[in-house]
Amino acid sequence: MNIEQAKQEIKHAVQAYLAKDAYGAYQIPVVRQRPLLLMGAPGIGKTAIMEQVTRECNIALVSYSITHHTRQSAIGLPFISHKYYGGKEYAVTEYTMSEIIAAVYDKMEETGLQEGILFLDEINCVSETLAPAMLQFLQAKTFGSHRMPEGWIIVAAGNPPEYNKSVREFDIVTLDRVKKIDVEPDFEAWKEYAWKQGLHGAILSYLEIKKNHFYAMETTVDGKRFVTARGWEDLSNIMQVYASLDIAVDEGLVYQYLQHKKIAKDFANYLDLYEKYRTDYRIGDILAGQYSKGAVEKLQQAAFDERLSVMGLLLSRLSEDFTEADDADLRAVALHGMLKECKARLQAATESHWAVVLGSYLESEWQTFESQRAANLLERKQEQTKRFALQQIEEDIQQAKAAGLQDANAVFDSMKTKFQDVVQARTQAIAAASQALENAFAFLEETFGAGQEMVIFITELTANYYSVKFISAHGSEKYYQYNKELLFDEKQKSILDDIEKAKTEMTLLF
Repeated sequence: MNIEQAKQEIKHAVQAYLAKDAYGAYQIPVVRQRPLLLMGAPGIGKTAIMEQVTRECNIALVSYSITHHTRQSAIGLPFISHKYYGGKEYAVTEYTMSEIIAAVYDKMEETGLQEGILFLDEINCVSETLAPAMLQFLQAKTFGSHRMPEGWIIVAAGNPPEYNKSVREFDIVTLDRVKKIDVEPDFEAWKEYAWKQGLHGAILSYLEIKKNHFYAMETTVDGKRFVTARGWEDLSNIMQVYASLDIAVDEGLVYQYLQHKKIAKDFANYLDLYEKYRTDYRIGDILAGQYSKGAVEKLQQAAFDERLSVMGLLLSRLSEDFTEADDADLRAVALHGMLKECKARLQAATESHWAVVLGSYLESEWQTFESQRAANLLERKQEQTKRFALQQIEEDIQQAKAAGLQDANAVFDSMKTKFQDVVQARTQAIAAASQALENAFAFLEETFGAGQEMVIFITELTANYYSVKFISAHGSEKYYQYNKELLFDEKQKSILDDIEKAKTEMTLLF
């Protein structure tokens, strides 16, 4: 199965393992909660989906790479204790608590979450001395005399032998006690994730043309040559930062992330073309509705790869616009929710000064925010949105104090006025994205009509989380015209549900 399917399997297992009966006991006894074992090629996202699962299930995560542990750190250190048997005192060897088990309890203390996942990566690369204890842990959920706390699920991951010479095979006794999930590289599944994470458009455009370069693992006389999903994502990050610093990306940099000379060279060459197309076709002008007849004719006569590259450039720029509109919308919704709470607290606390009421609320919200961050329950965008709203309220309070405002109603009116700037920014971002999408359709219609290029364009819009979310919320006549039989999958349906919920929340402040 692909990585997205594996994620769903893990979520379903977590939901089943943590389900309780009417008496508060786990429906599946802890002893029958098989550890999950993810087996798959390196760099396909096994670690990343663990963070996603724990956030979506609102549980904690403790992650370890087992190759970093010795028997002592995993089992604990021995010490002598004294016990009485049959009326006689005996010296008995016991062990301090395992560092791994202790980390689970520390996480519970730190986050307040009593349920979670213990993720053990590279499970089949443990040292010779640690292997028996690790197998016992998978089978009995104990290290030495210390057992995993109830409510914590073990998920382990490893690479098949063909990718790592140091791995050891699990015996049947162990495999019969785990829930084994085999994961294979899958570009289409990864692409959906890549669009949502905002990966560089050149990478997505290139891989759309060269899908067989998404994942490669070869052994040659010169050693290993490989390209992984992790490599593409990390390369995207450095490319985006380099662009902001006006630093050129060359083949040498690409090879540092794609350790396969042929693919690295091919992508570096494509990147030069990609930038050339951006200039030649003036992508910004197309989305502004100011494209020339020459651009239309040039693309009509271009090779298919060039056409795909130009559509990739359009989609990448549109994705930026959709993302900015989404960010602006999330900021407005988050700040609106906090302002509603501020208003309610000011109305309820007639005896206290407004600064005390709002200061107490803000402090509580910051504490909740930091707790959620510590528990890894916030995605990057959620963290940024919440931080924006908190800082905006903080700024409002400071400005009201500086202005010497004493009346709570005057303070709230001031906060509400500033909120209109956020609403206006949201409106402008949505309008800009809508216009850019309309202009892209106009250009493609004039260039290709309803041909296969338009089908590809529609397909890619449908695969992009942010374009689907934007079009679902704000519509696009051209999109629906060319895709009359659009069927939303379960994930897209959940997006629609989120949008409707957000619309309900966006009620007037007064």
